[in-house]
Amino acid sequence: MNAHSIALPIPPILPVAAAREFVSVRSLVALCVGAAVLLAACGREGGGAAHGGPGGPGGMPPPEVAVVTVQSKTIPATFEYTGQTSGYREVEVRSRVAGILLKRNFTEGALVTQGQSLYGIDSAPFVSALARAEADTAAAEARLAQARRNAARLKPLYEANAVSQKEFDDAVSAEQVADADLKSARARTVDARLNVDYTRVESPIAGITGRSLNSEGTLVSGPAVLLTTVSQVDPIYVNFGIAEAEHLKLRNEAAAGRLILPKGGKFDVSVKQADGSPYGRTGKLSFSDVRISTVTGTSDARAELPNPEGVLRTGQFVHVTLSGASRPNAILVPQRAVLEGPGGKFVYVVNKESKAEPHPVVVGDWVGDAWIIVSGLSAGDQVIVDGVMRIGPGAPVRIADPNAPKAPMAGPPGGAPAGAPAGASGDGAKGDASKAAQAPAVKPAAK
Repeated sequence: MNAHSIALPIPPILPVAAAREFVSVRSLVALCVGAAVLLAACGREGGGAAHGGPGGPGGMPPPEVAVVTVQSKTIPATFEYTGQTSGYREVEVRSRVAGILLKRNFTEGALVTQGQSLYGIDSAPFVSALARAEADTAAAEARLAQARRNAARLKPLYEANAVSQKEFDDAVSAEQVADADLKSARARTVDARLNVDYTRVESPIAGITGRSLNSEGTLVSGPAVLLTTVSQVDPIYVNFGIAEAEHLKLRNEAAAGRLILPKGGKFDVSVKQADGSPYGRTGKLSFSDVRISTVTGTSDARAELPNPEGVLRTGQFVHVTLSGASRPNAILVPQRAVLEGPGGKFVYVVNKESKAEPHPVVVGDWVGDAWIIVSGLSAGDQVIVDGVMRIGPGAPVRIADPNAPKAPMAGPPGGAPAGAPAGASGDGAKGDASKAAQAPAVKPAAK
């Protein structure tokens, strides 16, 4: 044995099972003692930060956030609706006379000019009626001439008292009756000539024809039978409805000075087709009904757009955008900065003490990717737009340098920032509902 060796008592020999149990107890005791030592050391090192020292919780620096300084400015206001096109003039083509349809003189869906013949009705019966009317007119003219001659012969005899008063009066009356018969015969001739002309069914306007509803050989009974339609598509109308609530909202905003409408309500109108492609020409709002439909709860509005190439067709559904209005002194905030809490919508503003202060806001419409703030913010406020998931009410923050390169933020799968509490929701970037619950009670800021 070495001189410096210390003699230790030799424990008694234990059975194998007892020895294993003894070793496990000694290991557990050693681990507990070590953990207590580490916790005590950590408590001493972080004591200053835990008791109000500088920095964030646990001695960490304040979280870095990105802010925007809001400013009031005048922005354009647009309103979107769904509409349907209709012809500037849409007329029904009907025959004015009854007869057999002999020929169709147009191509369905083609452009026709005003006065162009579209259908031909059998004219033979009407030509015959015209000839009879002309003959009756000739006979009436002859009878009138004879009556005038008789009256002329009797007049000197009456003056010489060679004939009686009755004979002279009868001659004058016969002349008047013959003159009336001639006028009637001439009227029947005009009517017969019109019927002959009406057998040529013409287009009343220039436009695009619709589908022919009757084929050759059909007996047309007269104006009650619709033959086809013609639509004038240049210019073209776009019809849409404006909800009653929308009307009231626009009226209230205009009365409050938050919205300036164009003079005379003449909005500029642009449309997009069903595939989202914009139509290259703009028009004007030409009509807005003051009545509200009891069926749809909307009022009818109509815009007029030029359509020289015929790109827009009647009955086509389009997206309508009204522009020309403006919003003075509007404040815009990115949608991701607006959070939803138990008391309504709010944003975090960096106050003079570099702390996050929740401000309840009332929002209006969307403009691109931003909210219009109706109330709750003032020009010059610094609104936190990035980093809201790492802060709470009253938390100290550090404003990030906007020119510094942005490092990718690590986080769990699904895009949520690391350490984000459950239940957070917002507009754009979902806010922290659990932290919003710590904010002071505010009046709900409904949109």
